[in-house]
Amino acid sequence: MPEPAPLPEDVGYYVYGVVPADAGVPDDLRGLDDAAVQLIEVDGIAAAVGEVALDRPPGRRADLMAHSKVVDALADSGVVVPVQFGSVIVDRDSVRDEFLAANGEHFARLLSVLDGTTEFILRATYDEEQVLAEVVREDPTIADLHRHTRDLPPGTPHPDLVRLGELVSAALERKRAYDTDLILATMRPHVLDHVERAGGGVDHLLDVAFLIDRMTTKQFEDTLEGLAEAVHERIRLRLTGPVAPYDFVEGQPWG
Repeated sequence: MPEPAPLPEDVGYYVYGVVPADAGVPDDLRGLDDAAVQLIEVDGIAAAVGEVALDRPPGRRADLMAHSKVVDALADSGVVVPVQFGSVIVDRDSVRDEFLAANGEHFARLLSVLDGTTEFILRATYDEEQVLAEVVREDPTIADLHRHTRDLPPGTPHPDLVRLGELVSAALERKRAYDTDLILATMRPHVLDHVERAGGGVDHLLDVAFLIDRMTTKQFEDTLEGLAEAVHERIRLRLTGPVAPYDFVEGQPWG
């Protein structure tokens, strides 16, 4: 294949991910600014890239959607190491030398580890009224403070309210720890790895990415359905995927 003509100085390469050099790219796969996705190869690995203006303002929502579309399309057809959103390299030689060759062994190892896998993301949230009722019912001190403070006008400064808030917060953390262990213990036999992600709010329980073998997807989903049925009165489970393994590239600057 002949080398592409040199790009103008104000045009570089947007990097979506790293794939095996023989992966191939669908002819109609296009990314940011509708630019065609192409491969730049070095020693058996390749960067999936698209031409992009170097002075282009980054970070639009449409850009994130285009990035995800390309990476997930690559994952659908094989193994991919996703690259961090917004990664732009100034020229073809830099893609080869500073990106691929400099990280070649690491990329090759990750491609081997991730081959045949996919990622699912599970978000678990509490039914807030249900879990707070549990906290009051299970702790006599909290129940007593709740009875003594429930008729106070909103915003009233009172030491019992402060104490109640502290006890409820601690009880929720204990409950989260218990329920998180339950969920992970149930799903662990069906996953290769997992990464807990940040979350917040009274109703937050767990936000976790699972790496699974594609061949065991049905077992994974069936187990999760059984778990959802068992806890549905107090916990809501929402599953997203399959997606590219964004959470399993070890936090490298390019990942």
